[in-house]
Amino acid sequence: MSLTRRSFVSGMAAALGYMGVRPAGLLAQASSDNLKLAPAMRERIAEYDAAAKLSSNENPWGPLDSSMEAMNSAWKYSNRYGYPDGDVLQKIADYHGVTPEHVLLGAGSGEILGVVGLTFLEGGKKVLGVEPTYNSVFARAARIKSDAIRMSLNDDYTQNIPGFVAATRRHNRELGFVYLCNPNNPTGMIVTKQEVKELLDGTPEDLPVLIDEAYHDFVVDPDYATALPYVLEGRQVIVARTFSKIFGLAGMRLGYAIAPPDVIDRMRPHSVGSINALVKWGAVAGLEDASGREWIKTQTIAIRDRTIADVRALGYEVLPTETNFFMVGIGREIRPVIDEFRSRGVRVGRPFPPMTQHMRVSVGKEDDMGRFMAAFREIFPSVKS
Repeated sequence: MSLTRRSFVSGMAAALGYMGVRPAGLLAQASSDNLKLAPAMRERIAEYDAAAKLSSNENPWGPLDSSMEAMNSAWKYSNRYGYPDGDVLQKIADYHGVTPEHVLLGAGSGEILGVVGLTFLEGGKKVLGVEPTYNSVFARAARIKSDAIRMSLNDDYTQNIPGFVAATRRHNRELGFVYLCNPNNPTGMIVTKQEVKELLDGTPEDLPVLIDEAYHDFVVDPDYATALPYVLEGRQVIVARTFSKIFGLAGMRLGYAIAPPDVIDRMRPHSVGSINALVKWGAVAGLEDASGREWIKTQTIAIRDRTIADVRALGYEVLPTETNFFMVGIGREIRPVIDEFRSRGVRVGRPFPPMTQHMRVSVGKEDDMGRFMAAFREIFPSVKS
């Protein structure tokens, strides 16, 4: 635990001390060893804490030290409404070269995807996307009695952009918006900047296109680019971003949309705005900490590429990736394989139909990936000739 993480805990104690909670009592309560938990819950906590968590594409190093320090300073607002928030909306706008009117905050980008669905799928409209991709959009559409038009990936697992364009023309009256995850989750593969242009130029100009850039910060391929310039052109483009990945704030929940102000105005009534005080300050600090983000990116890519090389050396296909995860062709159904890894203390990604003979693996620390490779060698024989 770094000095800033220790100070975070002590700051938590101090902040709750302001509210009449004894710091010593708080710190005792903060340990699961001292909570009155059922034995089954204790077992689940112990298993979770001990596992190599490679299933949810998180940042294994946690928040940047700068974010920890900022959140520590914000505990004093934990019992307040209308508190100073570090001017987080303006900071995000400045970071992207837009105005605050272009930005809508949400409790993670998951809320943003839900808000887009509520806004643009009224009246039975449908969302167009590929399968597999990040399923949250489709799941949320189903919950509001809407539907999705799902296209297959190309044979090389890239997204079929000419197919997207043709489908928007064919189903224009049925569609509420188009969903493009770039890079795609679960494959980790990009849609090039030329393909994004092809999609946006070919889509009816009044049809919104939601581009999910959750993994933007890990990309190094020069053929990739953010879609933000299209927002500044005034096109019906919504870019979703999150602080859950490279910023390490997944459990704190903060994401945002960037879109033309008239689009944001349509979305705003569907936003809950339930964002906590700490994460706002942590986000502001993270945006200002370019060196901290670069360290996370460098470490992630180096560990990812070494692990991919180890897997390929055993004869297994790994898809090209520009993210903090990768996908391995395992040649058999993934569901029982998930259980085999879990029995060895390693958690890997869920099934992603129809790619049910592939396994998505998030990048962890060196030790996590060492445990993954040890389990992989036990579960899968080498097929290298």
